[in-house]
Amino acid sequence: MGYVTSLFARKMVAAAGSKVDAAAVLASVGLDAEGPWDPKAMLPADSYYDMLERIASQTELTDLPVRVGASMRLDEYGALGLAFKAATTLGSSYARVERYGRLWTSVVEYELRPDPRGTLFILQRSGERRLGLRLSNEATLASAVSIARQVSPLPVTPLEVLVRHPAPKSTASHADYFGCPIRFGAQLDAILFSRETLAQPNILGDEGISRYLISHLDAELSEIAEEAPLVARAKDAIAQALNEGAPKMADIARGLGLSARSFHRRLSENGMSFQTLTEDTRRDLAEGLLRDESHSLAEIAFLTGFSEQSSFTRAFKRWVGTTPASYRKDRMSR
Repeated sequence: MGYVTSLFARKMVAAAGSKVDAAAVLASVGLDAEGPWDPKAMLPADSYYDMLERIASQTELTDLPVRVGASMRLDEYGALGLAFKAATTLGSSYARVERYGRLWTSVVEYELRPDPRGTLFILQRSGERRLGLRLSNEATLASAVSIARQVSPLPVTPLEVLVRHPAPKSTASHADYFGCPIRFGAQLDAILFSRETLAQPNILGDEGISRYLISHLDAELSEIAEEAPLVARAKDAIAQALNEGAPKMADIARGLGLSARSFHRRLSENGMSFQTLTEDTRRDLAEGLLRDESHSLAEIAFLTGFSEQSSFTRAFKRWVGTTPASYRKDRMSR
């Protein structure tokens, strides 16, 4: 299961404004509306896509991804945002995203690829082209242009924007924002820049500061590489323990060879709590089991650690916004 920074979720909800219940929508993905905007706090990607689809059911979202992308500020991106600023050219800035984008998300890989007309900045994200993923991709492409415009002394206008999924019912806001041709239904999700644009010096480019920030980013990246297996192992242990009820942190920690205190600290450093990890595991397991008609709802409730089917139904509706039965029916009809 992949993760994205909670910063994206908070930005989406803020941009939706009064059209949605911000506190309820954020709570559905385990975020406190009054909590800090911490880019290191991660969300399961599927939970994020579900949240976007929940917002889409409440309000028109055609221009929301563009507005969210335009609102992204480098100062909100932590050390990688600062490194983007400090790079000496715009091309160097994007090279840092290509290398360190894993600090923002584990479901997207970025690539700079030469093109006869210039250079493509490619967004590679696997998975079903569901609405939530499509909205996320559009917002990511818009934010990539937004941050470029924040560091360049000259206006930044791409040569072309490529989007894999079909066009929404209106593309006027996209055309106004990007200021260039937008090709929906393309083979890639990407932005094409001219060589001259990427060679443009950045306003705050500083080689000395860059070297310092790069060493910091390398350290952060190595921490992620070390912690990811722990999270995966913890989720597996939780999933195996759920048929005996809600697992206890001390028991899971012991099975991983850790003290409860060390386990708690390492989860916190990875932007999550044991409660959040347990909820994510329950939800992922429930969604997977609901796609298999051989399991009854009562069996799924038991396998996900609930003593009663009614408790499972309430929890699932809180997670996804619909009942397990409706979720199964909807998935089977696709």
